Amino acid sequence: MVKITFMGAGSTVFAKNVLGDCMLTPALKGLEIALYDIDGKRLEESRRMLEAINANCAKPATIRSYLGVENRREALQSADFVVNAIQVGLYDPCTIIDFEVPKKYGLRQTIADTLGIGGIFRALRTIPVMMDFARDMQDVCPNAWFLNYTNPMAMLTGAMLRMTPVRTVGLCHSVQVCASTLLKGLGMPYDDGVQWKIAGINHQAWLLELKRDGQDLYPEVKRRAAQRTEKHDDMVRYEIMKRFGYYVTESSEHNAEYMPFFIKDKYPELIERFNIPLDEYPRRCVRQIEDWEKRGRELTENPSLSHERTHEYASYIIEAMVTGKPYKIGGNVLNTGLIPNLPSEACVEVPCLVDKSGVTPTYVGNLPPQCAALNRTNINVQLLTIEAARTLKKEYIYQAAMMDPHCQSELSIDDIVSLCDDLIAAHEGWLPQYH
Repeated sequence: MVKITFMGAGSTVFAKNVLGDCMLTPALKGLEIALYDIDGKRLEESRRMLEAINANCAKPATIRSYLGVENRREALQSADFVVNAIQVGLYDPCTIIDFEVPKKYGLRQTIADTLGIGGIFRALRTIPVMMDFARDMQDVCPNAWFLNYTNPMAMLTGAMLRMTPVRTVGLCHSVQVCASTLLKGLGMPYDDGVQWKIAGINHQAWLLELKRDGQDLYPEVKRRAAQRTEKHDDMVRYEIMKRFGYYVTESSEHNAEYMPFFIKDKYPELIERFNIPLDEYPRRCVRQIEDWEKRGRELTENPSLSHERTHEYASYIIEAMVTGKPYKIGGNVLNTGLIPNLPSEACVEVPCLVDKSGVTPTYVGNLPPQCAALNRTNINVQLLTIEAARTLKKEYIYQAAMMDPHCQSELSIDDIVSLCDDLIAAHEGWLPQYH
C-alpha cells in the first residue's frame, strides 16, 4: 500500500488535482492519503472535498487529516511520497509585505514569487520550514520522495537537495504547456506530431527544439510572432525570443521581472508597450479569496463531486515509481554536469526519466551561450539566497538582492541594503534571526 502525505493540504484546488489524480490511478488503488496543514478550516474543507471524490470512485483511498505542527511527524510517518504545496505567510501578511515595502523604494513587481526581492524573501521564510520537514522525514520516512511544487522552485528545491539527504524533485506546470501555448497563440496546430525539448532553470527554461514530424517550426513561429502587433498577454516572451532566439517557459508577467529590460522607472512607457501587469499576484490573491466562499461550497459541499485525471506530474511520477512503467517529466534537479555551462550548484530544469529507480535526469549539454548567460543572472540570486538561509548571515541577503537583475537596474547599493533591512524588520516572526 502506498502512502502519500500532502503538506499544505489547505490548497484545496491543487489537492483536488494531485490527489484526485492519484485516486483515479489504478496502480494506486488502496492508497493512504495523509492531509497536513496548520489551518484547520481549510484542512477540513480539503478533507470533505477529497472524501466526496473518493466515495464516487469506489473508495480506492483511506484519507486522514493532521492539524498543526504537533501532528506533523504522525502525518509523515511511513510516507512513500510527500507532496509539498505550502505557502508560508500566505497573502496576508507576507505577500502584502513583499509588494508594499519595495514600492516605498520605487521598486514594482508583477508576481514576486520566484526571483526579485519578493522571491528572495519568500524563500527565506520558506526554507526553514522545509528544513523542519526534512528533519522529520529523516526520522519517520527516510526513503520517501519529496515532490516540491512550492515557489520559489529553484531556491527551495536547491536548498533541499544541497542541505538535506531527502530525495527531492521540483515540479512546475510551465514545461508541459510551453510549446502548446506558443503554437496556439500564433494560430498553429498543436498535435501528437509536435516534438519539443526544454532545458534551463525553472521559469526560465528554454524551448530549445520545436519540430513537427522532424521539421523545424521556429522559422514560421518567429515570422508569425513578428506579425502579431495587437496587445496580448505574451509580449515579453515574444520580445525575449526575438532578441535571444528562443521562447522561454514561464509567462510574460513572470519573465518581465527576471530581467532588467522591462519594468523600469526611467522608462514607464515600457509597461504599456509590453502589456506588463504590475501588482498582478496581489490582485489574483484578492480575487481568489473573494471567489473561495462560492467555489469552496461547490467543491466541499457537493456529495456527487467527481474528478478527471489532469496533466499534473505527481500521479504519473508515483505510478511510474510503483509500477516501473517509465514516464518522462521536466524536473528540477541539481546540475550534476547536465548543463555544463551552468554552475554545478545550480538547480536546473531538464528532461528526466522516472521509473522504479526514481528520477534519472538526462544530459542536455551546453545551452546556447546567450540563454546560459541569462540563466546565470538568476542563478546568482538563487545560490546567494540559499547561502543566506544556510548560514543565517545577513550579508548574503544583501548580496542576493544586489545581484538580482531587477533590483540592480533600479536601485543603488545603499537603497538595496536599506530595502532588505526594512523587509527583515517587516518579516518579524516569519524569519529566523540573521546576524
